[in-house]
Amino acid sequence: MIAGAAGLVTAVIVAYLTVSTHSSQPPASETSNSVSQPQTTPSPTAAAPANAPISSPSPQPVVIRPPVENCRISMAVVDDPEPPLNVRSSPEIQDGNIVGQLDNNTFISVVNEDQGWLKISSPVEGWVAKNRTNSSCANVETPINFLQGGNSAIIRGEIIGGGSHRYTLNAEAGQTLTVESRQQVFPRIVTPDGELLAGDPYTENLSEWTGKLPQTGEYTLELDSNFRGYEYEFSVNVK
Repeated sequence: MIAGAAGLVTAVIVAYLTVSTHSSQPPASETSNSVSQPQTTPSPTAAAPANAPISSPSPQPVVIRPPVENCRISMAVVDDPEPPLNVRSSPEIQDGNIVGQLDNNTFISVVNEDQGWLKISSPVEGWVAKNRTNSSCANVETPINFLQGGNSAIIRGEIIGGGSHRYTLNAEAGQTLTVESRQQVFPRIVTPDGELLAGDPYTENLSEWTGKLPQTGEYTLELDSNFRGYEYEFSVNVK
């Protein structure tokens, strides 16, 4: 009887110790939640200055060509898609009025123009269709106007026969002018008072010129032809 009671007491003590041991351990969920996670700080983003300037591309050079209409023509070149070019006794297509024929690339001297026809004096006298020739205005004066915000231009044209092509430019004293030829010919640069600044064809063989302008006013860039003419192209820049 005593032994049975002692065994019962022992069992109760063991059970109590077991329950106490288990209750002293934290729950699994509490253990996992107690682990602190490292905190990440976002990288600061640099703010753009409030008044940062916005750069804009410089305007492209303006391309200037001489006029080809409403002017006097002194010479033309035959350019017929169906050669030879017929020379007629009157400015009209009519049976029996052909007085001669001309091959392509023949230079012809022009003395008059009438409603799409050119009256020529050599190498044969008569009339030819203007749209079957290439021609240019003998004398031209054209202003150089830059695009808004720009300071450069490309001048491109052709003189057929004799003539003078002049391009005018308003500039101020102290500005730097640069002229660069893209063909074999270089224009004469003339000051507002008529003095030759650069481009003397007899003493200079220029392809490019840069210099400070001596005075304020209208400068002229001139090209002359005394015979069969030429194509030309040059750039102008003012700073």
